[in-house]
Amino acid sequence: MTRLKIGYLLPTRELAVRDEHDLAPLVTQARRAERLGLDSVWAGDGPVTRQRADPLLLLASAAQATERVTLGTAVLLPALRHPILLAQQFATLDRLSGGRLIAGLGGGFPNPATQAQFAALGIGFGTRMSRMEESIDAMRQLWSGRTVSYKGDHFAFEDLRIAPSPSRSGGPPIWLAASGAAGLRRVARLADGWLPYPPTAAAYAQDREFVERVAEQAAPSRAVTPALYTTLCLDEDPEVAQRRLRASVERYYNAPFEFIASLQAVFAGTPGQAAAWLSGYIEAGARHLVIRLATDDHAAGLEELADQVLPLLRAKDR
Repeated sequence: MTRLKIGYLLPTRELAVRDEHDLAPLVTQARRAERLGLDSVWAGDGPVTRQRADPLLLLASAAQATERVTLGTAVLLPALRHPILLAQQFATLDRLSGGRLIAGLGGGFPNPATQAQFAALGIGFGTRMSRMEESIDAMRQLWSGRTVSYKGDHFAFEDLRIAPSPSRSGGPPIWLAASGAAGLRRVARLADGWLPYPPTAAAYAQDREFVERVAEQAAPSRAVTPALYTTLCLDEDPEVAQRRLRASVERYYNAPFEFIASLQAVFAGTPGQAAAWLSGYIEAGARHLVIRLATDDHAAGLEELADQVLPLLRAKDR
């Protein structure tokens, strides 16, 4: 079994919600996460729906400020970009990071705000999944370093070659956020990793088994890394943690807490309780956790996560 890896989502959205636009603290947080022993640092996407700093530009700065941690997008919406430009951006970032990049991709949550974002950019919301699939195909061909031509329903080009080529042969691994039968089949068919947020460990285990079964049928030699995106709120008083989690989730998503909690893996409680809750997902097969902290003090929150939660999870993984 591969070693459990634990990552941290940079609070780009939280800063934007508070109308704070100094990005230097985010790079400091990336450096702090590496110093504290986390395995990865991630940045989310949302130019219009959930505004925040551009993830690729931010991770380029984080790449220069760190040496060891994996850097990933959690998640970026490829349907909003042209695959030629996106392939070049990912390849450049993979070079800057020395091959530490994961391209976490998603289609976009189906709600009116996301639909408005696609409309503002002149892209049909109903085409987002097919555009994403074409983008993955086109990018992987462009990452080959060869001159390639491509023709799909949304994108077409002839005799193009991008530079620089990625640090790694074939480009950075692609992880997909997905649920439901169609989405899980897409993960099994196209992805190197799976980054979902099921609300229960039991649901996670069921979906993971489905992905592994379909992937085995499609390509027996290819493994899909099972990951998990989750939101934690830590406090020695579980009731205080629950109140803070509710406020953070509703501010972050601009939606009722009950609705988000019915769809996503969110937890509030003491560090020990959080470790026990996460252990359920680890036992269900998750091998890379991406943790968003619901806190107002992100420096202290990251220290608390590293000091009080990570050792408990590492101990269980031995």
